Amino acid sequence: MLTDSHCHLASGQFSSDLDNVIERAITAKVSRMVAISTDLEDSSKCIQIANNNNCVSATIGIHPCSVTEIRNDNWIEEIRHMARKESVAAIGEIGLDYFHPAPSGWTDKSYKDLQGEFFHSQLELAAELGLNVVIHHRDRGDECWKEINKIISPFHGKIRAVFHCFSSSWESAKPLIEQGHLISFTGIVTFKNASEIQQCAKVCPVNSFMIETDSPYLAPVPFRGERCEPFHAMTTAQFIADLREISIESLSEKTSETADLFFRF
Repeated sequence: MLTDSHCHLASGQFSSDLDNVIERAITAKVSRMVAISTDLEDSSKCIQIANNNNCVSATIGIHPCSVTEIRNDNWIEEIRHMARKESVAAIGEIGLDYFHPAPSGWTDKSYKDLQGEFFHSQLELAAELGLNVVIHHRDRGDECWKEINKIISPFHGKIRAVFHCFSSSWESAKPLIEQGHLISFTGIVTFKNASEIQQCAKVCPVNSFMIETDSPYLAPVPFRGERCEPFHAMTTAQFIADLREISIESLSEKTSETADLFFRF
């Protein structure tokens, strides 16, 4: 049985058939799903989905691309209140995004500064509540990596992070893992031009990574271009198992064990 450690079940793309989506995952032996939030409304929806489905846990948090949409000055108190719900397993997805341009009315600097403020506040809350964090990191260079390391360093030993949708080299992953953090692989690892990610997935230690779909995005080959669903986690897991020359059963067991410990199921 496999855990999809990162899926956006509250997405509008699942609004008409969510029950079937979850059922397909269970049939494919994806036995647990972590519903990831991107804003306050999303957080509330993810909690409700988790409450209605024993196989789903929720995260809550403000995605870096959502920070300019928050109008409530008490947003962190709303997150704190929701974090006490039994179905909440982590804070996320939080972090920095220097890939997308600043929204209209914002300079590049003011947008990045606001992202940093939201990121730091949510890390503080996670440390206060004893929750781990799911980190979004996207950039056109390495500025984002440097800033994330700067912001998260003071929390060393207080929280663990999973760097979701990891798409870099083993050399980039190694220091994160040495600091006690995790990485997770999406269907991108199955893409033809993903040799660097494939090498990372092949050599990174057992219990240092998880499997995710990031559904409804990033469906693995041969489903690329279709709506991604949690059941696709099994395709990605099989691909990585083949890279590592181990059985799918062994990979599923180890990555699910890692997810259990990280999310404290």
